[in-house]
Amino acid sequence: SATGLALALFMWGHMAFVSTILISKDAMWMVTKGFEGYFVTGRSYPLIVSAVVAAVLALVVVHALVAMRKFPANFAQVQVFNGHRRLLRHEDTTMWWIQAVTGFALFFMATVHLYQMLMHPGDIGPHESAARVWNGWWPLYLVLLFAVELHGGIGLYRLIVKWGWFMGSDPTAMRRRLRSLKAGVTAFFLALGLLTLAAYVSIGMELQHVDNPSYVPGWLANPPTEAAPGWWPAWLTGPFRP
Repeated sequence: SATGLALALFMWGHMAFVSTILISKDAMWMVTKGFEGYFVTGRSYPLIVSAVVAAVLALVVVHALVAMRKFPANFAQVQVFNGHRRLLRHEDTTMWWIQAVTGFALFFMATVHLYQMLMHPGDIGPHESAARVWNGWWPLYLVLLFAVELHGGIGLYRLIVKWGWFMGSDPTAMRRRLRSLKAGVTAFFLALGLLTLAAYVSIGMELQHVDNPSYVPGWLANPPTEAAPGWWPAWLTGPFRP
């Protein structure tokens, strides 16, 4: 569905943004403040993040309601489906089942994460996010990572097949190539996600004895601890004002 396509593309973008911690704390901080309007207004407005999160949460709910129409309605239907799946041994049918299971799990796990972001949009940053991950959230994020990437990768594959994109003159061969591409893309994002989560856990461990950790680049600290880089906008010099 269109909601699934929008959510899958959003998740790829989200992974790109949060993984900037692998570049540097400054890079992740600048991405975060960019979404809060800092580079436009000179001030940080976390409520902008809340508005985006609210829109994504609404999209998740709509997507779940649409998808529920295709779920087995009772245990008997689940047994019938599993019998057909084992009999057919059809890879696309098995992938649908994986997508259904991960989708069911995501409705609960993703909404918990989104609600936390909705209510605490200012707690996003190199140190703030790392402290949250380390202080009890990393198990949820670990399971969420695998569920999202499996669900999203299969969903995009099924959308391409459903809408007939790139099928060409030999749909069977194209399906095989698409499944291989899906596996590669999923593996890439899982590896990137695991490295990113490990980076936040590592930073969180270092900050575990710090109360309310926060981060700003050295040139925006009060007092500054380093000179601003040459490319930094001159009108944003001086201590950072949240």
